[in-house]
Amino acid sequence: MLKLYSYWRSTAAYRVRIALNLKRLSYQTIPVHLIKDGGEQHKPEYLEKNPQGLVPLLEDNGNYLSQSIAICEYLDETHEGPKLLPSEPFLRAQVRSVCQAIACDIHPINNLRILKYLKGELGVSDEAKASWYHHWIQQGFKALELQLTRDQEQGPFAFGTEITLADAFIVAQMYNARRFKVDLSAYPRLVAIEQHCLTLDAFKDAQPESQPDAA
Repeated sequence: MLKLYSYWRSTAAYRVRIALNLKRLSYQTIPVHLIKDGGEQHKPEYLEKNPQGLVPLLEDNGNYLSQSIAICEYLDETHEGPKLLPSEPFLRAQVRSVCQAIACDIHPINNLRILKYLKGELGVSDEAKASWYHHWIQQGFKALELQLTRDQEQGPFAFGTEITLADAFIVAQMYNARRFKVDLSAYPRLVAIEQHCLTLDAFKDAQPESQPDAA
């Protein structure tokens, strides 16, 4: 069985859970608490599996794979079930573009370790930390909203009537934005995609509060 090393609130792990559910794959969740005891991701036994000390981490027959995009594409390429990346090359590249905009540009500068560094090492106030978070979310969402409104045939999902990996990444990042109370009124397309996806079991079952390690 596939094993997913995960933390319930991790946006990156959330994406992978959605992908696993969309592919209809069974997997075992192995919780890695990112806060308790200084963060279980820093313990030697976990670093031996993932030297980056991050989640998610996928274990498949004793082999370990990190980074959410790599994990999701690996699952799509090696297992049957609905395809998460379209077969048409340009559309596939567009889906990857949205995923990378989230995973490479928006999320990394707003994740837990960055926010902890801002507050703990640089001594910024809670208000300044929130301003930092909101600024980068809003900048990234503004571009995605324009891209998905202007360039795509409208449908319930990011790219029309078929679910793609872009939907998983959008839903997970929207959860994060809501958690930090970002005003989403300027992004109706992203909100509509999120709300439609959350009517589906694959997305609902992957939600952070539904995870076995949810606090």
